[in-house]
Amino acid sequence: MPGVALGGALPAALLAYDAWAGQLGANPLQRATQQTGQLALILLLLSLACTPWRQLTGQTWPARVRKALGLLAFGYAALHLACYLTDKGVGGSALLGDLLKRPFIASGLLALALLVPLALTSRPASVRRLGFARWTRLHRLVYPASLLAALHYWWGVKEDRSGPLLAGALLLALLGWRVWKARAGGAGSGAGVRRTRPARRS
Repeated sequence: MPGVALGGALPAALLAYDAWAGQLGANPLQRATQQTGQLALILLLLSLACTPWRQLTGQTWPARVRKALGLLAFGYAALHLACYLTDKGVGGSALLGDLLKRPFIASGLLALALLVPLALTSRPASVRRLGFARWTRLHRLVYPASLLAALHYWWGVKEDRSGPLLAGALLLALLGWRVWKARAGGAGSGAGVRRTRPARRS
């Protein structure tokens, strides 16, 4: 949805302006890395919250914004990685060394890798090509991706861990809701990019 996309892009625009104005502190790339990572996780949690909100309230708009939130989360996650690589000057063998020595780097990169096929198959044409059942199974990758992203956040913070704790608690609540609904014979859980059938054209 245009409004969600515009609102989701606003933090990136403000971040770019702060970088241009020199308002990101002594290490602007490190600050940008932190902010883009936090935004990616927040948007991922919001996308996961759409289905419980719809089921609790009966409102339909969460299903319409879920895909946009998922794609924004992927975009900020990719920007987060780009900022990290630029800040550290990491590439090739150096990145491989980081993956082997620093578990939080490996968890973050794996989370982003799991989001790639979801972003690539977010269009209705992908649902028709893969079939709804296969497409649905594929988009359940959002669950391990979100868990890895939360773990990446936890491992990456060295001092005040109130942010990672809050994110982890919210994620467990959202996933716990899905488990409870599935066991109670609910309508099935949603994925971070999109889980609804495309409307048939007449």
